[in-house]
Amino acid sequence: MTRRTIKRALISVSDKTGIEDFARGLAGHGIELISTGGTASALRKAGLAVRDVSEVTGFPEIMDGRVKTLHPKIHGGLLGQRDRHDAAMREHAITGIDLLVCNLYPFEAVIAKDAPFEEAVENIDVGGPAMIRGAAKNHEWVTVVVDPEDYPPVLAEIAGGGVEQATRSRLAQIAFARTAAYDSAVSEWLAAQLAPTQDGEPPRRRSFAGRLRQRLRYGENPHQQAAFYVTGERRFGVATAQQLQGKELSYNNINDTDAAYELAAEFPPDRPACVIIKHANPCGVASAQSLAEAYRNALACDPVSAFGGVLAFNRVLDAETAELVANLFTEVIIAPQADSDAIRILSAKKNLRLLIAGGLPDPRAQGWLVRSVAGGLLVQNRDTGVSTAQSVRVVTRRAPTGQEFADMLFAFTIVKHVKSNAIVFAKEGSTAGIGAGQMSRVDSARMAAIKAREAAAAAHWPEPRTIGSAAASDAFFPFPDGLVAIAEAGATAVIQPGGSVRDDEVIREADERGLAMVFTGIRHFRH
Repeated sequence: MTRRTIKRALISVSDKTGIEDFARGLAGHGIELISTGGTASALRKAGLAVRDVSEVTGFPEIMDGRVKTLHPKIHGGLLGQRDRHDAAMREHAITGIDLLVCNLYPFEAVIAKDAPFEEAVENIDVGGPAMIRGAAKNHEWVTVVVDPEDYPPVLAEIAGGGVEQATRSRLAQIAFARTAAYDSAVSEWLAAQLAPTQDGEPPRRRSFAGRLRQRLRYGENPHQQAAFYVTGERRFGVATAQQLQGKELSYNNINDTDAAYELAAEFPPDRPACVIIKHANPCGVASAQSLAEAYRNALACDPVSAFGGVLAFNRVLDAETAELVANLFTEVIIAPQADSDAIRILSAKKNLRLLIAGGLPDPRAQGWLVRSVAGGLLVQNRDTGVSTAQSVRVVTRRAPTGQEFADMLFAFTIVKHVKSNAIVFAKEGSTAGIGAGQMSRVDSARMAAIKAREAAAAAHWPEPRTIGSAAASDAFFPFPDGLVAIAEAGATAVIQPGGSVRDDEVIREADERGLAMVFTGIRHFRH
């Protein structure tokens, strides 16, 4: 493979992590250092000899530093092919630049702190991306480094006689991905700024980018390749979590943990809640006076499915709860924090993955969900719809009792996170039965009732907890048969979106059976 020796390096970085040691290593190999502004000052302070870009170009920085590297002597040095453009380079006194070390103005960090519009605009880098793209395009001759983690291996290759072609190609790919991600951040920020004036019109072009967080052993199945990328979105969850113990997370672990934590976040920390997820569907959810009680109640809904599932909690995991969950085979536990006793107790389960997310995601915050289809991307904002006792409409002769209203709203909160068609029975702050992902809404209702009967038999209860419960449906009932299945399971109240051409038939059926029913006007399909 072709090695390229490095004689001249241009260094311009906002993130100065490791740059002094790297530059010192370059200088130790006799490499000339060129730099700009704050980077040059930092390197001189470290005792290194540095030439200013303005000395190379013969032109000063102007316009408050907006124009400093946009010059033929810089871009010609990066783009010039030494075997084709050498005559032009000699004619215009352009010396080749063999190594570009550049990262960009911290635009993502600036908008993350909700900086004013003008400050954000001033942190849109122009010269940096131009140099990176030029160096990456000419990677046959030029090495481009945008991540501090690449400093040591590049320095090692320089010490070995030059940078290999394979390394330059790999670094060029990383460089183009970085500028693409940077431009994506800018364009998405501008889209958000413009959104209030666009009347819901989606941008003509969109761009999405991510940074590798973890190489995964495989995807949903062992024959599928997979990796986990993070977007930089400011949202607590599996992407922000610190893993305290356990095996490496798998593709399915990450997917299930995200589903569990997003549902747990629907309940504020002053309402202790536990969510148990299996294959991205809840199999038990409860809110109670303590996490331990919430866990016991959630587990009681479907203890068979809970085996090998994922647990999510909405507040600090405590020792009492940890003692209980240690008795269940669980793949992952995620919580905002865990106290030292809980961590100690769970440390005995070596394979259990314990994740500390650092906080709860805001279930009402806007954000985008992206799914690939053949040849394209489906993009939608998060389902942040909320129903309250004040927003729903009672449509039956009998109005719900206070407890029925509470159970209805609890069930409707959960049904939003269950794969469609979805039916959820709830009673006194706990799920009593969950039917998910059936092609028929009637079958979802029957499946939930079957699960409730099985749980009652296993626990030796006198009757399933669907008796006297409230039921939620993620979408309207196209026929009364789904409502009949719910009533036969013992529910006394139903919450559903409404909107079917047969709503009147469904309402009559509810009245004949003495059910209370409310319409929300909000559908919660989840596919």
